[in-house]
Amino acid sequence: MKQKQVLEFEKPVMELREKIAELKEFTSESDMDLTDEIRTLEARLVKVEEDVYGNMRPWDRVQMARHSERPTTLDYINELFTNFLEFHGDRLYGDDEAIVAGIAKYNDQPVTVIGHQRGKDTKENIRRNFGMPHPEGYRKALRHMKQAEKFNRPIVCFIDTKGAYPGKAAEERGQSEAIARNLMEMAGLKVPVICFVIGEGGSGGALGLGVGDRIHMLENSTYSVISPEGAAALLWKDSGQAQKAAETMMITSYDLKKLEVIDEIIPEIKGGAHRDIKTQATYIAPVLEQSLNYLKELTPDELLEERWEKYKKIGSYTTDL
Repeated sequence: MKQKQVLEFEKPVMELREKIAELKEFTSESDMDLTDEIRTLEARLVKVEEDVYGNMRPWDRVQMARHSERPTTLDYINELFTNFLEFHGDRLYGDDEAIVAGIAKYNDQPVTVIGHQRGKDTKENIRRNFGMPHPEGYRKALRHMKQAEKFNRPIVCFIDTKGAYPGKAAEERGQSEAIARNLMEMAGLKVPVICFVIGEGGSGGALGLGVGDRIHMLENSTYSVISPEGAAALLWKDSGQAQKAAETMMITSYDLKKLEVIDEIIPEIKGGAHRDIKTQATYIAPVLEQSLNYLKELTPDELLEERWEKYKKIGSYTTDL
């Protein structure tokens, strides 16, 4: 049986859960009645969970976003959509399995779905390059965005990557140009684009799927121009200072909502989305539906105007001189 990953800050919760499970097992196998002891521990567990998960620091959320069992794009596609048909290849070089793209139905409405895809184990992670796309992945995504525009289908993007693959071969095949072209083309798409940050949203690798009319973010996801390790290496020449960097980078959903970079925070299951994928999907569904219902009523010109106004405001500030 696969052992579940336990994050450092979660250990007090897990220890209590294990004690409760042990007492329940002992009670079932003996004549002793430990009901009162179990109730006491369960009441204590509620308080500890509230304390641990209600006071998560930025680094805790970074660890949660990177959790090995965190739901992926395909997990949410299976829960939220029907009739998903995946397409492959960019018609220029090859297929990049770090990005999945296809058409599906949401409440009987045709949509195009695109997202970063990590693996669930070492073998799949190697096949999917740990969710770090090559340029052909971004070109595949753009091909399906333009197809969606042609057939007037809304686009739903799931963002979950440490960043675009920085290897030599990727650069030789035009990594930077592929991401830049996606940014430019997405800005001018005449169909609704709805983005969900479901795990890590790292650097240009995330932005290549991230120019949307609505950007929503799971509570324990992160979204930033660089990883905490990368920022620490640049600032202090020590990637080991990642936790310190995370505290100052404003990369959590709450920070980004305050900065108006994202539109809405989607609450997570207590303990993280991986605890109950089906329930987590039900938290995403109404946000997706509300965004679709609003955006599909806009004309292409109104859509482009709202998108322009949205991005024009991000990063704006005033100073008193």
